[in-house]
Amino acid sequence: MKSLSGLLKLSLIGLILLIFTGGLHSQDSGNGYTFTMLKQIKTTPVKNQQSTGTCWSFATTSFIETELIRLGQPEYDLSEMYFVRCAYSDKANLYVRYQGTNNFGQGGQAHDVLNMMRNYGIATEESYPGKNYGSNDHVHGELESVLKAFLDAVVKNPNKKLTTAWAPAYESILDAYLGKIPTEINVIGKKITPKSFLESTGLKLDDYIEITSFNHHPFYQNFILEIPDNWHRDMYYNVPINDLMALIDNALMNGYSVCWDGDVSEKGFAYRKGVAILPATKMEDLKNTDMSRWTEVSEKDRIAQMFTFNGPVPEINVTQENRQLSFDNQTTTDDHLMHLVGIAKDQNGTKYYYTKNSWGTENHIYNGFFYMSESFVKMKAIAILVHKDAIPTEIATKMGIVKFRNITK
Repeated sequence: MKSLSGLLKLSLIGLILLIFTGGLHSQDSGNGYTFTMLKQIKTTPVKNQQSTGTCWSFATTSFIETELIRLGQPEYDLSEMYFVRCAYSDKANLYVRYQGTNNFGQGGQAHDVLNMMRNYGIATEESYPGKNYGSNDHVHGELESVLKAFLDAVVKNPNKKLTTAWAPAYESILDAYLGKIPTEINVIGKKITPKSFLESTGLKLDDYIEITSFNHHPFYQNFILEIPDNWHRDMYYNVPINDLMALIDNALMNGYSVCWDGDVSEKGFAYRKGVAILPATKMEDLKNTDMSRWTEVSEKDRIAQMFTFNGPVPEINVTQENRQLSFDNQTTTDDHLMHLVGIAKDQNGTKYYYTKNSWGTENHIYNGFFYMSESFVKMKAIAILVHKDAIPTEIATKMGIVKFRNITK
């Protein structure tokens, strides 16, 4: 018995060592898929944007919270609605200045959070929940309609000269629905301003850049990405799609998470089933697969089988050209921002990106996380936000980016 007990102890010690040294990869199984995690980055709990179009704030706030963990800061629960509230103020200013021709709505981009941080600092969820309208959920339909109607009345300029009252009147609507912006917040027992809170974190906002990949502009240069939610007209770095994918992989494998903006309108986006895939429904896309399995059935049955989500299927070969075509014909549009926090592979060895969504955790196979295939991410990506040190050195050099650290592997 003593020798058996000793063996059990040694086995237990060995298992613990494997887990903590990364020698054992965690697995997720469901719906015919078995995922093995290759790299997983510590992040904060999944939240729920509920009935709002504020994924941009939820995804980027999660990204910022995760960056703070990477930098050795405490795990903070930051307020997404603080950034939304501040952005509504800036959106209104531009909407009026452009006489109603600038985009105004609930949507936004990752850089909007960074811009709000620069101008207004950061707040905790406790200090600014942003729900001042008799609901425990985030619901912005009425708010958006009221704000838009107000601004449209201002833009009509019935007095032939704008008064000084419209801006404070607009702010009072935001105060009524979301709450007044706090001048002081409580952070770990101390009262500080939102800007002081940001300064205390040590975050260097200029170290974060947005990158896209479209060949209607020159590569390795900046351009204003032509999507409606880029209401602030910010610039994006442009790189070839293979560079973008290499950049994402390098970031994740070295502990840097990635904020991802893309299209989720495809039939292969099966969030409830825990996957997002891009099935190869055309015969020409099946050339390097087990074609006999797919050619012996009718086209209708083949397509139906591709979307059962009962296990891995062949996927589209994504190129710079076909993703550009999908952007040009608007089958790829700016739909949704999410947070990439890991890399996994399925039982066939296909790469997936472990993705944190902002649709809550209830009744979900992976508690609010899911797996996007490499093909899906490659085809449907609009842009990413990442720390510049996560960019492979060769790509950073082409982009003209000066890195603080070289972490390329």
